[in-house]
Amino acid sequence: MIRRALILNRAVAESSRLRSPPFCQSAASLGSYSRSSAASDSDEDFVVPKAAASSVSAAPNLLQPRVLIYDGVCHLCHSGVKWVIKTDKYEKIKFCCVQSRAAEPYLGLVGLEREDVLRRVLFIEGLHQYFQGSAAALKVASYLPFPYSALSHLMIIPTPVRDAVYDYVAKNRYDWFGKDDKCIVMQDKKLLDRFIDRDELLGGRSGTQFF
Repeated sequence: MIRRALILNRAVAESSRLRSPPFCQSAASLGSYSRSSAASDSDEDFVVPKAAASSVSAAPNLLQPRVLIYDGVCHLCHSGVKWVIKTDKYEKIKFCCVQSRAAEPYLGLVGLEREDVLRRVLFIEGLHQYFQGSAAALKVASYLPFPYSALSHLMIIPTPVRDAVYDYVAKNRYDWFGKDDKCIVMQDKKLLDRFIDRDELLGGRSGTQFF
């Protein structure tokens, strides 16, 4: 009787184990996983899909979320970045000059070229979630403390209207505000701790391009 009970319990346990889903995910399965908006608030790195990684030479396996990639030689863009760094007291946003090699895996991830970001700033929130132009600026604002986060409500303005204003300013930014021949943040190195291309900028690697 006891022996029959033990055999029955063992069979039930084995059946339960077979029905239980695996707890861990492989890197390959994560690569095709789309993060939700809530998940993108995390500080965790995300896995680069193989397709994106293969399009960039020596691309890292992990990228960081909430990265603003911008024109590093533009005075207007640099002033905006300085303001965000000053306002973002919880340090949620990270930055990268589009002229840096460190920007390449991010551009490969979303299928954009440097010229695209020179026209419209790029904010990568997480895997499969990115924004350009006015939407990028307002999405960055949503991560800032109140009252600055309220600026994100300007998203209700139709995209063509927002982007028309953005594109007009972006087209004339060099004439109105000027540009430099190298990444302007190098003139304000105390900001570099928030830059994912910090080591590259400080090391002066030959792969860094400025134009």
